[in-house]
Amino acid sequence: MASSIDQLKNIEITTGEIIAEYIWIGGSGIDIRSKARTLKGPIGPNDVAKLPKWNFDGSSTGQAPGDDSEVILYPQAIFKDPFRGGDNILVVCDCYTPQGQPIPTNKRAVAAAIFDKVKEHEAWFGLEQEYTLMQKDVKWPLGWPTGGYPAPQGPYYCGTGADKAWGRDIVDAHYKACLYAGVKISGINAEVMPGQWEFQVGPCTGIEAGDHLWMGRYLLERVTEMAGVVLTLDPKPIDGDWNGAGCHTNYSTKAMREEGGYEVILKAIEKLGLRHKEHIAAYGEGNERRLTGKHETADVNTFSWGVANRGCSVRVGRDTEAQKKGYFEDRRPASNMDPYVVTSKIADTTILWDPKA
Repeated sequence: MASSIDQLKNIEITTGEIIAEYIWIGGSGIDIRSKARTLKGPIGPNDVAKLPKWNFDGSSTGQAPGDDSEVILYPQAIFKDPFRGGDNILVVCDCYTPQGQPIPTNKRAVAAAIFDKVKEHEAWFGLEQEYTLMQKDVKWPLGWPTGGYPAPQGPYYCGTGADKAWGRDIVDAHYKACLYAGVKISGINAEVMPGQWEFQVGPCTGIEAGDHLWMGRYLLERVTEMAGVVLTLDPKPIDGDWNGAGCHTNYSTKAMREEGGYEVILKAIEKLGLRHKEHIAAYGEGNERRLTGKHETADVNTFSWGVANRGCSVRVGRDTEAQKKGYFEDRRPASNMDPYVVTSKIADTTILWDPKA
């Protein structure tokens, strides 16, 4: 039976049609939904305008009431489909009412408006998505003894070996799926807590950062689904002396990357500090369980920055300090943050916001 199903899944489509998987963010703000349709192909990566809008039952995703349930999907970005192969595509969409208004859970539309205003600043982002792989039936990290704990943290970060790196096949499969799809994935590594990993997306410009991270998350959900493993983006999946999971956000503008950029960076960090509480509120649910001042985090209630200091809210790299230009890292965002919200919030605060106004 399995071989027959695989044979059908891998059959070549010769009718000139393709399968387009439309992908969107559900009502919780972190769940990913998708459904497929048949279209005439081929459709290239820059042919978003050729894709039709579609609709779905928003009452079943927590995005519309039952008596007015239609939500419209607007295609925004196209990626190659590593699961179906061929000319088939994956489509990142955002959600609108039938009247053309963004629904409340559509954070992309708000972010796109901000990035349109700061386009000449060429805001670059590099996102470090940490995540934890969980055993399906017991909801306990992959590789951990059921109901028990592995050896303390220390040997797992970037570790190798059957007693240290659990889930590498899943991680590598996801890595290759991202590269095939066209996601700007720049690397992976095992994290400090065993069963926890990270993939990096970027550098990306403006709204592209959110599109690519969400696609990377979708691909990871699909790969873990195939492997029978559960993905969690909980910022503190295991209580106690174990690292949490974040989504460190590296950021620069054109002015920061040019001569004299260090002063621009320092002014941007100062502005982030003035809006600390507002940013924390937008940086992911449950983040206070992670930002304790321990395990390479700053306390959630206090803003700080430093050079090469991973215990600060914002870290400036040694290279940036030495060259007097470059980028900085906002270490506060949680693993379950919305990249559309976080990236646009950083751009808005550091570029558009005037503290004296």
